[in-house]
Amino acid sequence: MPDFLVSFFDLINNSLLIEQVKDVDFKGLFTNPWFLVPFIGVVGWWCYKQAFNNLVLLVLVLGLWWFSGTPYAQGLVLDGEIQAGKILPVAGVGIAALLVVIYLFFIRSD
Repeated sequence: MPDFLVSFFDLINNSLLIEQVKDVDFKGLFTNPWFLVPFIGVVGWWCYKQAFNNLVLLVLVLGLWWFSGTPYAQGLVLDGEIQAGKILPVAGVGIAALLVVIYLFFIRSD
């Protein structure tokens, strides 16, 4: 099992996936009709089907993506060291997101 994880992390590092996600132009993405039309279509379909869980998860993912781009979250690591004063609010956001997911999938049943 550890060999699988090592090869998985090597794949992530070699494909530069993290840098690609960091370099996404958020405004450009949501003004591009090739992205925006299918995105609105999926959200509209989920509203029509009343897929509350999917809509909440979409908002949660977009919110976490936005939060990770804020100066507060980006200043968490400075010069390779984690800032102890900033870690508690960031952990709180992560715990809140996990609680929402646990509530949607395990506590609230459709």
